Amino acid sequence: MNAPLNVPVNAPVNAHVNARGAPAPEHYLPQHYWEDRARRFAAEGSGLAAVCSYGMPEFYNRMIHYSQHLALRPWLNIQPGTRVLDVGCGVGRWSTLLAKRGGSVTGMDLSPTMIAEARRRAELKNVSNRCRFLVQDLAQLDAGETFDLILGVTVLQHILDPEALRSAAQRMASHLAPGGRMVLLEAAPVDVAQHCDTTVFRARQRSVYLDLFAEAGVELRAISGVDPAPFKTWLLPHLRRLPRPLAVSAIAAVTLLSTPIDVIFGRVAVQQSWHAVFVLQRTGGAHAA
Repeated sequence: MNAPLNVPVNAPVNAHVNARGAPAPEHYLPQHYWEDRARRFAAEGSGLAAVCSYGMPEFYNRMIHYSQHLALRPWLNIQPGTRVLDVGCGVGRWSTLLAKRGGSVTGMDLSPTMIAEARRRAELKNVSNRCRFLVQDLAQLDAGETFDLILGVTVLQHILDPEALRSAAQRMASHLAPGGRMVLLEAAPVDVAQHCDTTVFRARQRSVYLDLFAEAGVELRAISGVDPAPFKTWLLPHLRRLPRPLAVSAIAAVTLLSTPIDVIFGRVAVQQSWHAVFVLQRTGGAHAA
């Protein structure tokens, strides 16, 4: 979830409120917002500040990435030659992983700087020959082929316009090969949870996504959890009111408390999990291998 640390929600997108924080803009212009994030943080370290929780400490984003990795791991054991589409690929953290496993990977993102950084990281990891990267809007996706695996990690939760969201789901479904698999990790609590919404993020109720996928012609084959520990979602709406030192200490505390719960119970505590992994196939398609 992208909740900025100790910054006002109505600060302009180009304001540097603190050393690490970045504001949620009053008016969300997706291409501008993600390009701004990429220019600030994509080349820094692992690039997690550009693609996980904006403005949060590195340790917090590393735990987010680890929890996501654990949740996705059962679905990413691909065969060499598997055609993969990584939507909202960011700096290419999943694209390069799947290319290392022998996949033929297409990564797409709205931000040109994200894509440039993904290409650079693919070259550094010697997998650029198995990767191609496209600057595209997911709602208008046209990758020119179909894919055995479509992966999206915390992408739809940042598409706020209902028509764009519907189009994104339909465009992904149209790019899924017969028997292929779509794996999407999104903030999708079972109950309504608007207290953590920002101008760039929606924690949509899980049933909203299930209806969206059914409308797009893909059916749910499996669902698993990611992060059932409730401490972070209790804290995050209150962070902006805390002085920065206290906020960082509070984040450290909830990360410490959450980690063992999420690591041990994340995949099985589906109903309690804040994020969910949706495993989907086209209606009437055969099970993917």
